[in-house]
Amino acid sequence: MKAIAQTEYGAPEVLELVEVAKPTPEANEVLIKVQSASVDAGVWHLMRGTPFLIRLMYGGLRRPKHPILGSAIAGEVEAVGTNVTQFQPGDRVFSDLSESGFGGFAEYVCAPETAVAPQPTNLTAEAAATVPVSGVSALQALRDVGQLQAGQRVLVIGAAGGVGSFAVQIAKALGAEVTGACSAHKAERVQQLGADRVIDYTHPELTQPAQPYDLIIDTAAYRNFADYLPALKAGGTYVMVGGSTSAFFRAMLLGPWLGKRRDRQIKCLTATPKQADLLALKAMIEAGQVTPLCDRTYPLSQVPDAIRALEQRQVTGKVAIAI
Repeated sequence: MKAIAQTEYGAPEVLELVEVAKPTPEANEVLIKVQSASVDAGVWHLMRGTPFLIRLMYGGLRRPKHPILGSAIAGEVEAVGTNVTQFQPGDRVFSDLSESGFGGFAEYVCAPETAVAPQPTNLTAEAAATVPVSGVSALQALRDVGQLQAGQRVLVIGAAGGVGSFAVQIAKALGAEVTGACSAHKAERVQQLGADRVIDYTHPELTQPAQPYDLIIDTAAYRNFADYLPALKAGGTYVMVGGSTSAFFRAMLLGPWLGKRRDRQIKCLTATPKQADLLALKAMIEAGQVTPLCDRTYPLSQVPDAIRALEQRQVTGKVAIAI
């Protein structure tokens, strides 16, 4: 089968289109004929091997332990292991492979049945592949870490990005009043996602709103987390979802102490793939509450170009890979 693989860490140029053996499912696995994958920030961190903690978490201090990247996929079950009970050949599925060895940038991949869920019936494979990583991250940030309640005011920073575009829609589906912050030229797209208000992320109102927020979801970390404390109500919560490694560790280490002093909660999301959350998102999508925002689609051979576009912040929403 064809796959995009790397033998060393580095820039997108280390990725090559290669021929590798087609995998065979273990007893608890399904073999998926991949129809589409998507690109997220985790992909380029794994590709480059930075920050160094990535190498410690996923193995391969000097060279990648998992040469074929790709976490979020959509496709069709081609074969099932002897112990699989949830799926059968022909089922349309989607999955997050980040805890089962990656491998999404290929024509076929095996995954534990517990990491797989039926695709939303109203999505193409390209759209479905954009959901598993970014959609689940947004859902867990809002519902689990932020403990969002209906009627609360939410600010989503980076609202036009992969996680942010899902966060705007999921927050609305959960009954929140949503303000999206993004670049001025992306404001119209964020309004189309259903945001009640859209502000430029460079405007002073971002950290000094007329009315404070119950919850802030930061998918970009353009600024120090402490800058947002005045924008939160007493007892409000700031959740860092994405951004630089230094910003993440600063929030993780200093956030609890500073938040306690200011009667605010500072939290960091570490998303965990869950079949139940894929099913929750499937229900929202089929109900018309959430629609993936897919900016563009690349063929498998152009995965390096897709990653480069994402790294350079040229993308609104998500990027899909057609396989």
